[in-house]
This record gives sequence, structure tokens and C-alpha cells, in this order.
Amino acid sequence: MYEKINVDLIRNSGIRIVDLRSDTISRPTPEMREAMYRAEVGDDVYVEDATVNALEKRCAELLGKEEAMFVVSGTMANLIAVMVHCNQRGSELISGDKGHTFKFEQGGTAHIAGVHTSIIKNNDDGTFSLDELRVKIRKNPDMHEPVTSLIIVENTHNLCGGKVVPLEWLEKVSNVAAEHNIPVHMDGARMMNAAVYLKLPPSRLVRDVDTVCFCLSKGLGCPIGAMLAGSSSFIEKARRVRKALGGGWRQAGVLAAPGLVALDSMVDRLQVDHIHALKIAKAIAELNSPVFRVDVSGVHTNIVIVHLDTLRVDPSDFKRRLMTVDDSDPVKVAVKCSQRDDWVRLVTYWEVTDDDVDHAIEKIRYVVGQF
Repeated sequence: MYEKINVDLIRNSGIRIVDLRSDTISRPTPEMREAMYRAEVGDDVYVEDATVNALEKRCAELLGKEEAMFVVSGTMANLIAVMVHCNQRGSELISGDKGHTFKFEQGGTAHIAGVHTSIIKNNDDGTFSLDELRVKIRKNPDMHEPVTSLIIVENTHNLCGGKVVPLEWLEKVSNVAAEHNIPVHMDGARMMNAAVYLKLPPSRLVRDVDTVCFCLSKGLGCPIGAMLAGSSSFIEKARRVRKALGGGWRQAGVLAAPGLVALDSMVDRLQVDHIHALKIAKAIAELNSPVFRVDVSGVHTNIVIVHLDTLRVDPSDFKRRLMTVDDSDPVKVAVKCSQRDDWVRLVTYWEVTDDDVDHAIEKIRYVVGQF
């Protein structure tokens, strides 16, 4: 999925680079850099960093939760949540089979938290079967079984193309969980994109989950960081786990300051990223290619998944050709994307301009035509 490319060599050749690998590569805005310079700081392990405290208070209020905690990444936030909720040996969590915590967090729930994962097949919209969820929950487990201790959902759903999961489904998951006194955690790395898509406050999106995390990096443009929120008792335990994982910040206000800027100026503008992604998706769909397919109706936010007929095209070859600019190419643009299995992924973010989108579409059309 990740490939080292000599970007400097390409840039020095005068070729335009449009990097659509991920919104994780977004860089802080000038306002964020200024806020970092001027941030009031203290030792956050002692809860004495005023900027971190302000960010945590603001995020808790935004999400409608009692408290929030600033952590280094969404992966750390998810791991901490698992370790707090699944606090007895022999615990099990339930996740969709395309969930980020299951597929892309190095199995940390197992090899660090010691928690077993039971998976349910994700539907194309990021949901999973409630009937299967009921079956997966272990009722009164005997000594041979793990204990079901947590259910994890994801919103937006990365591997389902950045789709926003239905709120009605989240409510039903919560109801099933409540029947068995099991908490629900939302991996909401891009939940602000979901809030913008639904035109609803973030607190509504997380009303039916016990805990939630979201990234300040990615589309919001901060250089680093994620927020984890829940009840006061949950966050108290989460701070202990964060410290054990080496995540105790010291003068972290310089990193929290961009988060406050992001909440003021970067959330509503996510709609621009959604417009850009949809424009790219429509351009590919309009080619009517039998080899390259995009579900335009499923492009809710800033992620475009292009499915390939792998019997005719190797996704890695397509990815490489998008990045390559030959002397004879009429389009002097290098488009960077990520690739896995039978698809490539294109992700927009605040530094991707209207011109970038137009140039990327031009290059994609040319390469699709070649294949």
C-alpha cells in the first residue's frame, strides 16, 4: 500500500504532483503554525497544560460526552479504548471484518491488549448484520469461551469507501449491546466528515455509543493527534493506560493548539473535499470502462475507491502508471494513490485544489484509456 517514491526528482523535473494517497499527509495551515508558536504549555501528565485542557474540554462538549483526552493517534485511541473496556483476561470484542482496528492496527488488540476479536462480515455500507451480532455475543459463557466485552463500529468506514453508516443502524447496535450490558466504541477517525455529510452536530453521530475517537490529523489538517471521549470514569482509566503505552504528553500544548484552530476553521470546509472526491468519482464512472469501476452513489465523503478487473489489470501496475510520466505522455502529471487487493484509493484533503482535481482527472482518463 505504501511505496517510497523519489518525489524530489519528479518535482524538480517540472511535473505536477497530485498526492491523493491519504488525508494523513495533509500539513498544518499557516494559522495552525502560528497557534503552535504562541501556545501556552505545561506538563499534561499533571493535567497542567492549559492548551491541552482547553482542547479536551471543547471536544467533550462537541461530542456530548463527559470528558475527552488528547492522544498521539487514532490507533492509540482505539487501543486504549479496548484496554479500558476489555479489562479482564479472556475478553473478546466484536468487529466488522473490514474494520480498521481489525485489519490495519497491527493486531494490537491481541498482541498488546490480549483481547480476542470475533468478526462479522461488513456490508457494503459499513454496517453488519444485527442478527449475526446477536449470535456472536456470548451469553453466560462457560470456562471454554472468552467473554464478550466490547462492540466496535466505524464511521466513516474507510474500506467501504468513506461511507457514512446509517444512524438508525447505530441506534439498533446500541440497543442490542444494552440488552447484554456491553459497551460500544466508535472508531470515528473521520467522523467529522460524516457530520458534515449528514449536516448534523457531531454529538448526534455519537449519541448511541459509549466511547468515541476522532482524528485531528487527516482531513482536519493538524500535524498530529486524536481525541478519545467518554464518561469521566472511562477517561480516568484511559489516562492510566495512555501513560503505560508511553503516551503521556509533557508540554503538549504546541500540538493541541492546531486542534483548536481545526475545530474553528476546518470542519465545515470538509465539504470541499467531498465535492472534489465526487468530481473525481464521476469522471471515472463516465468513462464506462469495463475494467475500472466506481460506485458514485457510495462516495459520501473524501474517499474514492476504484475497483479493478484484476484479470485484465494489476492494481499495482495502474498505481505505478498514474505516478509515472513518460517523455511521450501528453499529460505531465503524476498522481499518487494507495493500492491494495483489487482496488486503488484516492483521498482528498484541504491542500488538494480545484486545479489539482482537474489535472488528476486528466491523468486518470489518459491512463485508463491506455489500459
